[in-house]
Amino acid sequence: MKKLLLIALMLSLVRICDAQVILQGDALKDSSRVKRATIVAGWVEHPDTVLMVLHKPVVCMPPYVFVSRRQQEKYTKLVRNVKKVWPYAKIIKRVYAELVDSIAKIPTEEEKKAYVKSQEKKLRAQFENELVNLTISQGRILIKLVDRETGSTTYEVLKELKGGFSAFIFQGIARLFGSNLKSEYDAMEEDKMIEDIIVRIENGQI
Repeated sequence: MKKLLLIALMLSLVRICDAQVILQGDALKDSSRVKRATIVAGWVEHPDTVLMVLHKPVVCMPPYVFVSRRQQEKYTKLVRNVKKVWPYAKIIKRVYAELVDSIAKIPTEEEKKAYVKSQEKKLRAQFENELVNLTISQGRILIKLVDRETGSTTYEVLKELKGGFSAFIFQGIARLFGSNLKSEYDAMEEDKMIEDIIVRIENGQI
């Protein structure tokens, strides 16, 4: 059995090495090839080139232990809801960073407002139909995840991009539906179960 495992490992390494192509010389001028390439560190130990690839840390987590069937059902529902909104939270993180960076380069307040408005129009066209179909529970989770991803509450994000009055109006509407745009993410206590789910999603466990 050990011999079979070693053979399987060697074959997998051969396939990995086979797939690796070192770009050099004129090949570096081919933008299509460079775009598909993965940049890794390495050094030459004649006659071999030793490559070093850094992988992101993988958190090993044991199966979640439920104290009751009710808790298991709650967890299952939460998994479904987090999976639904988690991609949107990551998109918001990226878009928010791009907006803040772009706005900082715009000289006048009028131009900034026009830019934000144009970007808002694009985002509405792309995501509005999907977001309006979120349930109230999913909306509340997304509000929390915005804080997790950006370091700012949804209220603060709106205030920065659209001004205090708009943030106040949206907060008022959210409160009518039992939500709070000022909700903060608490990975250690209140949102511990959500954090557990996100880590497992990132690890490919669920």
